[in-house]
Amino acid sequence: MTESWNVVRILEWTAAYFREQGIESARLDAELLLADLLDLDRVGLYLQYDRPLNPAELKDYRILVKRRAKREPLAYILGKREFWSLPLLITPAVLIPRADTEILVEEALKELKDSDILLDIGTGSGAIAVAIAHERPAVFVEGIDISAQALAVAVQNAELNGLLDRIRFRQEDLAFLTGGPYNMIVSNPPYIPESDREGLMPEVRDHEPHQALFAGPDGLDMYRKIIRQAPKRLVSGGWLLLEVGIDQSEPVAALLAAANFNNVTVRSDYAGIPRVVSGRHQG
Repeated sequence: MTESWNVVRILEWTAAYFREQGIESARLDAELLLADLLDLDRVGLYLQYDRPLNPAELKDYRILVKRRAKREPLAYILGKREFWSLPLLITPAVLIPRADTEILVEEALKELKDSDILLDIGTGSGAIAVAIAHERPAVFVEGIDISAQALAVAVQNAELNGLLDRIRFRQEDLAFLTGGPYNMIVSNPPYIPESDREGLMPEVRDHEPHQALFAGPDGLDMYRKIIRQAPKRLVSGGWLLLEVGIDQSEPVAALLAAANFNNVTVRSDYAGIPRVVSGRHQG
């Protein structure tokens, strides 16, 4: 990265370098990093494909490229991520929101009614809470997390999207739930078995908060805690919706049924993987 580097040349070089490092989305990541640095969108990059980069821009871009080559997640480098078409601030204190989690939001919106009160357990960045509050102005949302650092990010995201007056965040351990009664509880809890740790992508294993990832030998520890306590916090007829990992829908559905939840259903994501398990409390 010395002299005579324009936009298209630097993108081609960076994409090739990222591929050598095992990064699957090599070209896309190269474009997003450069677009952010130059304050352009991806279309803007190609409208200025022959634009030369000055020495300061090259130096700054090289720093970003080195970080991504070490498999630091793109969202942490950029400090942002879009979820439910809403902008979110992202830091290493929170799990990076995935598109799969939008299935949980979709399912929640199907059952929510005006003036309902919803609890988001393990809110992290606040992605779920913010998306639901954005779509249902008459629903009041609470979000809890054990991490004070994560809650600080969630508050910023609620403020960023003009929803701070309709979402209440508080620090709480999901092992000792308080509050309610709620019409609905939703959660994307930690669900990766400890035995899967070494097989994870470096971006996840080495950078995302382990507290938000791992949940005991079988990955079901947090589901057990939530399902055990949810009946005490839900109104009669209230819903519990849980995002699950691969091969977890059946055991989680069984846990719900054993806790006297009715209407237990499983919703798959758009790749056909069972993603959300829900049940209705009949208290």
